[in-house]
Amino acid sequence: MNRFVLAGLAAALIATGAAAFEPFVVRDIRVEGIQRTEAGTVFSYLPVKVGDTLTEDQAAQAIKALFGTGFFKDVRLEVEGGVLVVFVEERPAIAALDFTGVKAFDKENLRKGLREVGLAESRIFDRAMVERAEQELKRQYLAQGYYAAEVRTTVTPLERNRVSIGFAVEEGRIAKIRQINIVGAKSFREKDLLDLFALRTPGWLTWYTKNDQYSKQKLSGDLETLRSWYLDRGFVEFNIESTQVSISPDRQDIYITINISEGERYTVSSVKLAGALLLPEDELLGLVTIKPGAQFSRERVTETTKAIAERLGNDGYAFANVNAAPELDREKKQVAFTLFVDPGRRVYVRRIQVQGNDRTRDEVIRREMRQMEAAWYDGAQINKSRTRVDRLGYFDEVTIETPAVPGTTDQVDVHVNVKEKPTGNMMLGAGLSSSEGLVFSGSLQQQNLFGSGKHVGIGFNTSRITKLYSFSYTDPYHTVDGVSRGFDLYVRDTDTQKMTTIATYATNSVGGGIRYGIPIGEDDTINFGLAYDATQIKTTTYTPARFQDFLNQYGDQFSGLIGTLGWAKNTLDSHIYPMQGYVARVGGEVGLGGTLRYYRANMQYQRYFPIGRTYALMLNGEFGLADGMGGRPLPFYKYFYAGGVGSVRGYKAGSLGPVAVGTTNEERLGGDRRLVANAEFLFPMPGGGRDRSLRLGAFVDAGWVWGVGDKMDVGDMRYSAGLSLAWTSPLGPLKFSLAQPLNKKDGDKIQRLQFQLGTLF
Repeated sequence: MNRFVLAGLAAALIATGAAAFEPFVVRDIRVEGIQRTEAGTVFSYLPVKVGDTLTEDQAAQAIKALFGTGFFKDVRLEVEGGVLVVFVEERPAIAALDFTGVKAFDKENLRKGLREVGLAESRIFDRAMVERAEQELKRQYLAQGYYAAEVRTTVTPLERNRVSIGFAVEEGRIAKIRQINIVGAKSFREKDLLDLFALRTPGWLTWYTKNDQYSKQKLSGDLETLRSWYLDRGFVEFNIESTQVSISPDRQDIYITINISEGERYTVSSVKLAGALLLPEDELLGLVTIKPGAQFSRERVTETTKAIAERLGNDGYAFANVNAAPELDREKKQVAFTLFVDPGRRVYVRRIQVQGNDRTRDEVIRREMRQMEAAWYDGAQINKSRTRVDRLGYFDEVTIETPAVPGTTDQVDVHVNVKEKPTGNMMLGAGLSSSEGLVFSGSLQQQNLFGSGKHVGIGFNTSRITKLYSFSYTDPYHTVDGVSRGFDLYVRDTDTQKMTTIATYATNSVGGGIRYGIPIGEDDTINFGLAYDATQIKTTTYTPARFQDFLNQYGDQFSGLIGTLGWAKNTLDSHIYPMQGYVARVGGEVGLGGTLRYYRANMQYQRYFPIGRTYALMLNGEFGLADGMGGRPLPFYKYFYAGGVGSVRGYKAGSLGPVAVGTTNEERLGGDRRLVANAEFLFPMPGGGRDRSLRLGAFVDAGWVWGVGDKMDVGDMRYSAGLSLAWTSPLGPLKFSLAQPLNKKDGDKIQRLQFQLGTLF
């Protein structure tokens, strides 16, 4: 048999002519050495087939292609009597990935991450890939603050050409920031500047915030905060000269030093407008928030340029550009500004495109748009459109882009990009309240039924005092004008016998109704509805005589139609952590027929005033008024109550108001007028940096309930003051209050520590 080698371990042998040969016709092809790889895979990479003439170039290309697959660590071509024999030595397969010493990460998540980069069980072993995986694992530890972490990788050969890869980790402790120094600060105390930072040295709350762990991104944010602090206070030439981050030899402690140059403080000498103004100069000057003689503030300069650009954008100038050019007078320590206005061309919107809504129908999003197609571009309406789409609650993210239409200079398209999230949820919950005791709740809700934007909900809530089972359905766009319509059904049982502060009786109610909401503005809605309610009253030997007399005269079963009417306006900037804006509500219900003859109205106004960047003042006032109609008194189960969380903290829930005469526990009757006022100074948790899940408050509460026939005298009101804590914890919302009554009188029921907490499971 005539046998000679065509190529060895590398194609270079052929190129050098070490195994030169004459081209020959391939009569057959045979593959030797494969264990896991299919022969067809090898054939697919060969540039020659049976019957072809094999040349040196083709042989070199074949070896290069087979090496390129990554399946083999050795490839050799030989010829035996016109038969091309392909000898391969396969790379070993990965039999197992093992992690030892890993505590900071979930091992399954690590395996999943390595699988995404090609390192996983049953795949081909690649030493370079293992080294990259080791470096990536080290990088992950560094990102979590484990600067002393060490990773060692071992590769253990196994039978049947397999290997086991082990990652042995010594994590060490998370490095903590031990010191932060600001060098060069003269106008402000270093302590006050460090309070601006998210990063800080270990404190009593950093176990939760993790702000004592170094992060390059957090440091960059803190440096920008520091720069803004100075530039907003007149230091035009402020500069951060250098930043040094050092780590101790044992890699456990981090030291940060920031060197700054403050420069001098400047005032504004003049502000002028230049360029194509288009709008009256007086109108544009009215948007200028930085005035001559005032201290320089970059924030106000930015607000001014943004306001002018947005104002032009509202008239269709989508690409308006406003630049503030400063002129420094270092001798007088003054800066003059010239605002150059370039409106660009006026443009209109050609088309609105909605993207990313795989489930939600286009019309659900489009009906929230305030920018219209074929209309002039309006920046304010586009921003309002994004806000309204985001308020739907169907999307994790809503962004709007306005790209120019190719080939035109006066048209843009509006791309509404949404990222959908699940809108249905089934929830079981448990909570604990100082007034309600242990509360169980549950709900099955779909906020976006079949992508139509309609809401359906089934829920229950059970506590020591109240049990509620309900069903609701809402169509937010019953009409194209945004008029909503909804239906409600409920069964509610209340037993005040288990609440020691309220006069004893129990109610069993069944009802249902229809309601409508009519928008009269972007933030204003009028609501009205009609419902049927049937309530049965149950008494005990402890029920007050006044309630017994009412039931003896009018019976213990009441039913009839209830009409509701209300108006609400909400301009809060956040529902979780409000800093500014207000909520105004006026609403009421009226017993229209059957055995129900009464009205009940309530008014509330709550406003937040920002104080600086981190503090806010909340003022709240509520007034309730109720009475009977048609010659009948107000049913006592429609009375108002006050005291506890939500009204006057420091007093037991429902304990403020007239007392039932002759009751051993001095139970409260409730009343037909209720007045509550609250003032609360809100501030972040000390040591919490800019964390928005924790918030403290110092409050003063006032309130009282006047009984039927009593004279309304504000001198009767009770007052309290104290501290509050609100924590949006991973397990649910939690609220604490520690209050001290300020004008306690005999018979008042005090409860200084009050709380509400809830969790999901």
